[in-house]
Amino acid sequence: MKHVAALMMLKMAGKTGTADEITAVVTAAGGEADADAITKLLADMEGKDIDTLLAGGMEALKDIKMGGGGGGGGGGGGADAAEEVKEEEKPEEEEMDLSGGMDMFGGDEGGGD
Repeated sequence: MKHVAALMMLKMAGKTGTADEITAVVTAAGGEADADAITKLLADMEGKDIDTLLAGGMEALKDIKMGGGGGGGGGGGGADAAEEVKEEEKPEEEEMDLSGGMDMFGGDEGGGD
C-alpha cells in the first residue's frame, strides 16, 4: 500500500512515477521499499491512466450502501476493569487572608455598606 501511495503522490506532483522515484518517496517517509512490489505495481499500471482508475473506483463506491444503524454499546470492562486508575493529585490552592483590609466594593472594612 505504501508503494501505491507513493505512486499517487508522484502522479499528483506531475512526476512519471518510476521505480527510483517511488523508492525515494518511500525511503524519505522512513519506510523500506520492496523492489519486487514496485516492479509488480508498475507492471499492473502499465498503459493505465490514474485519473480513469480513480473515476471508475468512485463510480463503483457510489453503489455501495454505507448507511446503517449505530453500533452496539460497549461491553463490560473485562480485564481492564480490574486495573485501578490512579487519579492525578491536584495541588490545593492556598487561600489568602485579606484581614478585612479590602473588599470587592472598595470599602475599608469589608462590610459592603
